[in-house]
Amino acid sequence: IEWIHRDERYGEKLATPDVTIADLIGDIDPLKAAHERLHYSHEGAIHFGIIPRTNRGIFNINELPDLQPRIQVGLFNIMEERDIQIRGFKVRIPIDVLMLFTANPEDYTNRGNIITPLKDRIDSQIVTHYPEAIEDAINITEQEAWTNRSGEEGLVVPHYFKEIIEQIAFEARGSDFVDQKSGVSARLTISAMENLISNAERRAIMNADKIIVPRITDLAFVIPSITGKVELVFEGEEEGIVNIAKALAGRAVKTTFTKYFPDPLAKPRRGEEAKPSEYDEILQWFAQGNAVALTDTMSFDAYVKELSRVPRLKELTARHIQIPEADRFSLASAMEFVLDGLHQHSKLAKNESFGSNRISYGDMIGSIFAGNFASEEEEEDEDY
Repeated sequence: IEWIHRDERYGEKLATPDVTIADLIGDIDPLKAAHERLHYSHEGAIHFGIIPRTNRGIFNINELPDLQPRIQVGLFNIMEERDIQIRGFKVRIPIDVLMLFTANPEDYTNRGNIITPLKDRIDSQIVTHYPEAIEDAINITEQEAWTNRSGEEGLVVPHYFKEIIEQIAFEARGSDFVDQKSGVSARLTISAMENLISNAERRAIMNADKIIVPRITDLAFVIPSITGKVELVFEGEEEGIVNIAKALAGRAVKTTFTKYFPDPLAKPRRGEEAKPSEYDEILQWFAQGNAVALTDTMSFDAYVKELSRVPRLKELTARHIQIPEADRFSLASAMEFVLDGLHQHSKLAKNESFGSNRISYGDMIGSIFAGNFASEEEEEDEDY
C-alpha cells in the first residue's frame, strides 16, 4: 500500500507516429523474465507502459489523431473493459485511470483521424471556444505572455494597448480572408504582446529610458506575430499575408479607438444642427500643410515635442483617456493613438516607411492630390 502524491497522479503523452503499444501499455521484457527465471505470462515479466503507471490517476494523450490507427485499437480494452492485455498472454490487470484526449478539428490537421470505435468509447466530447469577451482574452494573454522580465519594473502597458492586441485576434476570427477552419489561436496575441514589449524595451535601452511604454509605431513589429499564426483562404493569399496583417492591426486600432473617443464619422440626427467636432482644430492644422513624423527609435523628449506640435491634441487625449498626470509616457503614447485612430477613420493620411520604420501623418485630401499627381507623372514616364 502506497500513498501517491497528486503530482504523481497525472500522466501525459504527445501522440506522434512513432508511439508504440509498448510506450502506452507495455510489453514482455525477455531479459527481465530470464534474469528472474519467470514465465513470460508472469506479471513480473511485464515492462509496464505509461498508462498502467498512471493507475488511479489521470492520463492525457495530446493530439490523438496523430496516433496511428493500430495503436488506437490498443486503447479499446482500457476504455471499455478497464483492463490491459499484453500480447497473446493471459495477463489481465484491472486498472483505474481517467483518460483524456485532445485533438484539433480533423478537417484542419489532415494528419490523421480518430477511428470510429475509439471515438464511440469516449464518454464526452467537449468543444472549446475562443474567449468571447475582450477582458477574458486580456487575462489569458497576461497569464501566458512573457511580460514580467528581469529588471523591468518600469514597464507600463496601457489598457487600451492590451485591447488593441486582443482585438487583432477578434478581427482575424471574423475576417473573410482568414481560414476559419484552422482558427486563430491565443498564441497570436501572446506572441504579439511579447513583440510589442520587446520593441519598446529596445527603444528604452537605446535612449536610456527608465520607463518602458509601447507606442503605436511599435505595432509594425507585431506584424510577424500575425503572419506566422494565421492561415489564409485563396482570396487572402491573393491579397498577401503582410497586407492582411496590417489591415487586421488597423481595424483593431479603429475598433478600440471608438471605445474611448467620439466617432469621427458620426453624423447629426435628423432635425439636429451639426455641431463642431472635437477633432476640427486638429484636422485644420493638418489641412494647412503641417505633418507629424515619428519613428520607433525616437527619444521620449523628441517624441513628445513632435506630437505637441498638434494643437489641442494633448487636451483631447487627456479628456477621454484616464491617465495620471505623472504618467507622461502613457499620455504621449495615447496622443499618437488619437492620430492613428483618425487615420483609420480616413480623416488623416498615413505614410509608412518600413525600411526605417518612419511614420508620418498628414492631411488626407492633400495626400490624395499628391498621389494623383504622382500617378500621372508615372504614366507619362511609361508613355515616354
